Amino acid sequence: MRSNRDGAGLTDQSSIATFSPLSNPVRPRRLLHLLWLLVPAAVALVWYHRPPEPGPAVAYAEGQVERGDLVATVSATGTLSPLVTVLVGSQVSGTIQSLHADFNTEVKAGEVIAQIDPALFEARVAEAQAKRISAEAQREKAWVALLDARRHLERQTGLQRRSMVSESDIDAARFAVEAAEVEHRIREAAVAEAMANLERERLNLAYTTIRAPIDGVVISRDVAVGQTVAASLQAPTLFTLAQDLRQMQIETAVDEAFIGLVAEGQPVSFTVFAYPKRGFLGRLAQVRLQPKVEAGVVKYNCIIDVDNGDLALKPGMTATVAIEVDRREDALKVPNAALRFVPSLEPERLQGLRGGLKSGEGLVWVPTATGLEPRKVQLGLAGERETEIAGEGIEAGLPIALPQRTAERRPARPAFSLF
Repeated sequence: MRSNRDGAGLTDQSSIATFSPLSNPVRPRRLLHLLWLLVPAAVALVWYHRPPEPGPAVAYAEGQVERGDLVATVSATGTLSPLVTVLVGSQVSGTIQSLHADFNTEVKAGEVIAQIDPALFEARVAEAQAKRISAEAQREKAWVALLDARRHLERQTGLQRRSMVSESDIDAARFAVEAAEVEHRIREAAVAEAMANLERERLNLAYTTIRAPIDGVVISRDVAVGQTVAASLQAPTLFTLAQDLRQMQIETAVDEAFIGLVAEGQPVSFTVFAYPKRGFLGRLAQVRLQPKVEAGVVKYNCIIDVDNGDLALKPGMTATVAIEVDRREDALKVPNAALRFVPSLEPERLQGLRGGLKSGEGLVWVPTATGLEPRKVQLGLAGERETEIAGEGIEAGLPIALPQRTAERRPARPAFSLF
């Protein structure tokens, strides 16, 4: 009996040893390793798919309705240039012998500014002078021949009265006189031609001396000493003169959409890159009727007169122009941004508010103790930065909401790695 109990007991213990996890030490280690891998992966998965944090509410800056002058302008860009610009060229070809003016040189009308080598033209003048003298001598010879033919005709006529010559002799003498008269007229024409040629050569010689046509300043010199200029097809440009840089103009192009607002005599303000903190004034002098098409857009040239008494403005500068087309004095106005401000409301409510607006109306939002309250306003003159408004309860000093950029932005989700 004891041996049976002992045998049974051994059998039970072997069964227990067979099914206990401690009997196999490899499997617990695998489970632990698997848990170490699954737990971080599960945490990372939950964290990655968490709902994004809500962004901050749309904030607004507070402004107010102001009272003051309001100006509506049409903006454009243009280029500064002198009122009168003269291109000084050469009517004859030759080599530049000397220059008497350079960049920025102030010159007077008639002052010599360049000299072309005159040697060839002096020789041509001498040749034309000799031809004139020869033509005059030929004319005198023809005159002498005419006088001789007339005297011969007189003698023949006297002999005819005494019946000493025939009628044919008289006819021959008369023909000789007429031929001499024609020859004399030919020689007179040759003298006139020689005189014209001489005058032309003298003018060409005078053209070798380049003189300033106006009082002004040299803004461009396009030749150098020793350079050959050819005037066979067109007069080459030697200098560019500006008559008076104290009076300048801006040539700008205005889009056809705004040209109806622009009129001669309107005041103009403009700036240039050289003086970013300084403003300049001018006046619209002319709206030219010739259209220009740029990239499919029709534009019209507008000329603006500018006073440049201190010579701060230079030819060729780019001007950013604002043409004043309308003005309101002592008007209620708000920044244009106030009319564009949209608070965080239900889309249905915003759509309802906008649907109730008529043409020429807008909305401004007034901060109150309970939140932002919409106010319907009538829109008036629209300036570059401000717009005229009117409406019930709208007065100077009334606070209004303006757009403001959100200071905080949702942080970017970082990349995640298990290792």
